[in-house]
Amino acid sequence: MPNAAAPLPYLVFDFDSTFTQVEGLDELADIALQGHPDQAKVVGQIKALTDQGMAGEIGFQESLAKRLALLGANERHLAPLIARLKTKVSESIRRNGNFFRQFADRIYVVSSGFREFIEPVVAEFGIPASHVLANTFTFDAAGNITGCDPANVLSRDGGKIRQLVLLDLNGPVYVLGDGYTDYQIREAGLAHRFYAYTENVSRPSVVAHADEVLPTFDEFLYQLRLPMTLSYPKNRIKVLLLENPDARAAELFRLEGYQVEEVKGGLDEDELIQRIEGVSLLGIRSKTQVTQRVLDAANRLIGIGAFCIGTNQIDLTAAMKKGVAVFNAPFSNTRSVVELTLAELIVLARRIPEKNPKMHAGEWDKSASGSFEIRGKTLGIVGYGNIGSQLSVVAEAVGMKVMYYDMAEKLQLGNAVKARALDELLEQSDVVTLHIDGRPENENFFGAAEFARMKKGALFINNARGHVVDVPALAAALRSGHLGGAAVDVFPYEPKTNNESFENELRGLPNVLLTPHIGGSTAEAQRNIAEFVPERLMQYINTGNTQQSVNFPNIQLPTQQAHRLIHIHANVPGVLANINNVLARHHVNILGQYLKTNEHIGYVITDINREYDHEVIQALREVEHTIKFRVLY
Repeated sequence: MPNAAAPLPYLVFDFDSTFTQVEGLDELADIALQGHPDQAKVVGQIKALTDQGMAGEIGFQESLAKRLALLGANERHLAPLIARLKTKVSESIRRNGNFFRQFADRIYVVSSGFREFIEPVVAEFGIPASHVLANTFTFDAAGNITGCDPANVLSRDGGKIRQLVLLDLNGPVYVLGDGYTDYQIREAGLAHRFYAYTENVSRPSVVAHADEVLPTFDEFLYQLRLPMTLSYPKNRIKVLLLENPDARAAELFRLEGYQVEEVKGGLDEDELIQRIEGVSLLGIRSKTQVTQRVLDAANRLIGIGAFCIGTNQIDLTAAMKKGVAVFNAPFSNTRSVVELTLAELIVLARRIPEKNPKMHAGEWDKSASGSFEIRGKTLGIVGYGNIGSQLSVVAEAVGMKVMYYDMAEKLQLGNAVKARALDELLEQSDVVTLHIDGRPENENFFGAAEFARMKKGALFINNARGHVVDVPALAAALRSGHLGGAAVDVFPYEPKTNNESFENELRGLPNVLLTPHIGGSTAEAQRNIAEFVPERLMQYINTGNTQQSVNFPNIQLPTQQAHRLIHIHANVPGVLANINNVLARHHVNILGQYLKTNEHIGYVITDINREYDHEVIQALREVEHTIKFRVLY
């Protein structure tokens, strides 16, 4: 590994599927054959030959000759090809363009592709034409591509080996590529290391022979401690997703370059402790409990995403004190829960939970007993947040009167009336629905006394949190006939997987609608959640932005100006002064600084000039009361 005193090894890059995301000849075929009736078939044949040659399944010379014969391209197709390839440079290589410009004298592009399209693409990264070693096309009088220069060593089997012999580089050589021909340079003893570059394509036969596998160029720069654009390679950031969130969540994290591990069900405390080591981001829903013990075992955890509204399954204060930011999805499934609640109250009002199983059993029980229209009835909403307030609007639209109760002062929508006390709401409502949060002090919020206050024959709905209702008291109120029916979607204990049996006192009771925590389980809601939560977590990782975090001081940060120092510390007097004293001692120019605190932690973000003594980083880590510190380049 080079150090500050040692020169950079010579870096030999492949071009196709390494420097660029695609194979040049494949793209040229796609352009040249536009409108051809067999375009898809021929392009597919060319791509198959490319893969066979790169994997070492057929000789390179054979692969190249067969591809050129199928190509049907003309010189006029090269300009659009070059324009396309310039947009297809590998993301991590584009991101680190300054590295190539800084060390262009140590970088060679050695490719079995063609100089005509490689040279103009890599020139934008400062790589001179003399450092591009590639084939050249041959043309007929009409400009049609007829083949390649047979005198060029790169047109033949073993061409890259011969080219490295001719280069005769004086010093260590590292080869980065996706093909078997790149490995052969190392096999021939002409390179000290071969890195299988897998950002765009991963070939098992190539990976098997690599000294190292590079998911991105950032990983290479990080391993060699070379200048890089990112503070930390994203492929080293491990994400653990539990409880089967929508597939879009894993897709977004993978597109960002993170490692993603998925577990279909929830994990208990001991199981999560076994898996949490090395995890940077944890995604859960409502079943998995993130306790102090779990957080103590989480040696690299930066953020937690709750793919739901509630966060009572997470010890928010403990997470905060460990420097772990928590984000949820407060709005993404609002409409889904509202629609479920509306459907439930209509179904209960018509006593469908009793009628439906009788029909399936062959019993015809046509009766209006106990059934009523919801129009003109009073809906009592306990908790007037995002869901409660939207339900208020929808219920009014179908002709219900709305009364709500909330501990906080909330703006009433439409004709909703605020109850002065919970008892007032219970005594006047024909249907009572809960939409309160799951904080510990809300445990058994609704029990025997509250059910007794409700009208005889009234309906009860809980789509909030399982532990906010005394379930045995609800069962007793239903058995006695005091309540006319109930719908419950959430329970104090819920099975961790679909294979576990559901046990509850409400099973088997008439006019009781039980659903397995599906309030937000619509395609739209799950998709929204799966996009919203990863976006918040990635914003936090990439910029330090804590807007909408449920346990961190919320800061909406401006665009990063240079390097950004992110410092999380215990909220005690003097820490900010100590941070700024460190910066002053090291003569660091502050471009912007942002601080916000809560009762437990302080969160300070400092943008500084790129030029600074790197000893300042260690000094900031050592500031007393520091919880976590990181740098964004």
